[in-house]
Amino acid sequence: MATNEHHNRLKKRDWPAVNGAMLHPDRNLDLLVRKYKERDEHGRLPHHWLAAKAQTHTHVLAFVGVRSIWYNVEALATRDNKGETPIDIARRSGACAEIIGLLSLTPEEASSLGGKEMRRLYAPVSHWRSEMTLWIKSRSYADCHKFIDEHDEELVREVLKYMNSILLRYVACHSQVYNDSLMFLTLRMIHRHPPSLTATDQGYSPLQIAKQPEFNACQEVINVLSLEPSYITSTPFPTLLLQFLPTTYHDIHGTYNTVCQFLRLTVAPQDKASLVVFKVLDLDHNFSVSRSAHAALSILYDLNHNMSLGYAVVSQVLSFLKPFPK
Repeated sequence: MATNEHHNRLKKRDWPAVNGAMLHPDRNLDLLVRKYKERDEHGRLPHHWLAAKAQTHTHVLAFVGVRSIWYNVEALATRDNKGETPIDIARRSGACAEIIGLLSLTPEEASSLGGKEMRRLYAPVSHWRSEMTLWIKSRSYADCHKFIDEHDEELVREVLKYMNSILLRYVACHSQVYNDSLMFLTLRMIHRHPPSLTATDQGYSPLQIAKQPEFNACQEVINVLSLEPSYITSTPFPTLLLQFLPTTYHDIHGTYNTVCQFLRLTVAPQDKASLVVFKVLDLDHNFSVSRSAHAALSILYDLNHNMSLGYAVVSQVLSFLKPFPK
């Protein structure tokens, strides 16, 4: 029994180094699997040391935990020389809740879930970063927008920040052909995390990568990547849209502005008391409503069902209605 480099890195809480070894393009997967089945002089697998050192949660730690189990699911039930399994050590040493949850799986449960589903459940930021990477590379921008639309804002921001904002650099590498959906995605990404514009990898920012001959990004994306984070922070998102995607701006905010104007001029003066009845957009035909209120709600209903961002627009319209009394 001998300590290997993975035991040592985990003892030092060097999650990035372990992560790098697991993801290195020239990694030897068979060798990695063998390393995660090796015991040290204490009878411990690398998993035991991860459990002992995992008091502070990070997204990289979560990925390392999932990947280590993927290499050796039997480790979950393996006892060291003191008779402790990784979950025993994790509970005794005060490991973070995320790692305790992961190490609480049985080998059978982990095998049933599989690596990808385990990653989605226990390392969601790493999982969605990988999904976004694949979508950006394949130019499946609709999938990227769907992820942003359907998930919690905090999760989306953490995904965009993960690995020093690597996703924006992937955009810079795969934006040779202009597309409105690509531009919209780029704007949404930098709006949610402006520092990504200046984040570097091996000394290169997204803008510097986009300008390199081998990537040769389209000029429209280069223009957006040339913006300063301070400008993004101080500029409302509709203004960015109007500046770089005027057609999309008018598709979204033009309709919203029309609805708001309609409500101000018709429904609001005449029908204040009945507005709160329509917080649910699926109209009940038993309601007796004025024509103006019904027309306004029909517009909102159409937005909700026919626009990719309809729910966001409806949210803004309903927030406009909030000040009126019940």
